[in-house]
Amino acid sequence: MESAQDWVPFLAMPKAQCSVYLVCGKFSICTENAFTFCSCIRGFSQQYGGDRLYGNSSEGCTRNVGLPCAGSSSRKEKVDGFYALAIANLPDSARSIAAASDDECKQDCLNNCTCTAYSYGDRCSLWYGDLINLVSPTDSSLGQSIYIRLAASEFSSPSRTRTALTKAAIVVGVSVPFIVLVALCLIRRARRFSSVNKVDGSLILFKYRDLQNVTRNFSERLGKGSFGSVYKGVLADGTLVAVKRLDGISQGDKEFRAEVSTTGTIQHVNLIQLLGFCSERSCKILVYEFMPNGSLDRYMFGSNTVALSWSTRYQIALGVAKGLAYLHEKCRSCIIHCDIKPENVLLDASFLPKISDFGLAKLVGRDFSRVLTTMRGTVGYLAPEWISGTAITAKADVFSYGMMLFEIISGKRNLEQSEQSAETFLPVLIAKELPEGNVQALLDSELTANADFNEVETACKVACWCVQDDENSRPTMGEVVQILEGLVDISLPPVPRCLQYVAERSLFSSPEVH
Repeated sequence: MESAQDWVPFLAMPKAQCSVYLVCGKFSICTENAFTFCSCIRGFSQQYGGDRLYGNSSEGCTRNVGLPCAGSSSRKEKVDGFYALAIANLPDSARSIAAASDDECKQDCLNNCTCTAYSYGDRCSLWYGDLINLVSPTDSSLGQSIYIRLAASEFSSPSRTRTALTKAAIVVGVSVPFIVLVALCLIRRARRFSSVNKVDGSLILFKYRDLQNVTRNFSERLGKGSFGSVYKGVLADGTLVAVKRLDGISQGDKEFRAEVSTTGTIQHVNLIQLLGFCSERSCKILVYEFMPNGSLDRYMFGSNTVALSWSTRYQIALGVAKGLAYLHEKCRSCIIHCDIKPENVLLDASFLPKISDFGLAKLVGRDFSRVLTTMRGTVGYLAPEWISGTAITAKADVFSYGMMLFEIISGKRNLEQSEQSAETFLPVLIAKELPEGNVQALLDSELTANADFNEVETACKVACWCVQDDENSRPTMGEVVQILEGLVDISLPPVPRCLQYVAERSLFSSPEVH
């Protein structure tokens, strides 16, 4: 295809999230175009295990109340019950048996305590063990019903129901004046957000005046980025949010909404979640989930008194790599971030990293062809191809990630080190010292006591491979994830020539490139 000068697709993703096998785990149902597309079915709760915190697959859901397996079949019929669940298609691995009626099919399921569900249509279908790949129907008039088995305590008995109704009637009768008063207060409060609408299933379309109320007229600024300032806000339900006012955005309202809708559908544990937006006249505002621990640079180079351990830093590096791998390799269209740096890595309450501003390349009007010709980003993290003016691919993000990884290892700014001497510039030192195996001298002095030096050596090698002069020599972010997880071995990298060039102080006269 060299003569055609065209792109050749090499990866195809499913059009629907719910079509991915085991995407939600066991006893969980998948709903397309929902803010949280995986949710537990009735009678089950989310369980966490393994390394799910850093993006591995969820283990699904587990029963709130276990099924009793002792006693006769007649006893089991009294103990266990079923409820109907509407799904798009019946799950695989069903066992078909002969049954003359729905009751007979139900009884056959009750006779085996490992039977978890049944369905009766043209035939009786029984499911044993875990239920997987449950998908909500996209149209309420379509789909099929499956009957989920639960313990008796999950259902209310008729006598209990009558008692509960009697008590409820008494309470309502006594509390009517109070209920009316509360309702009036809620209605009054809701008027402030009467103009909030859902867009494309999950994103919220805010009015400017709503966001003024949410942020107390933009009074508490959290920080300032390349494209605007970020303010702390509180929604009507008490949810904390980060509200970003974009500066200098020239897009029209229609284009802005279309691109926000596109990036708003991207969901990953290591990518900041876009909750909504505002587009009124020249005002362009994005509303994100709130990250209580702020940005990574505050812990690496700021005055924050909390020091990040090596284990935390390594997991942050791994989480960022997973987020970038998702953008590059697992979205329907490859998304190039173009500005990976510690300021754009946010940390939640558990120091789980989330990449922020990943959609701004599209939001400011840089479609794919324009990304190839327009230089944007932050000096010190820019790949050589940005400077030379050649075509930009996802490998530009790999270079920026490598430069940031040097900073995570050393705990110092690359720019500050380069201003002292090119010979003491940490990326240059790492590239030269790696063959000697003296990685301890390259690590942040505060971390040497508890650091895993095998991980330190791996991180140093990854960083050097990521900043190779030739982008074809750099690994993909998917490969970086495998290396950091210890699944793939990595050899000693050559010394990149560009590091000597990057270390020249003349390159750092202006930190931002737009």
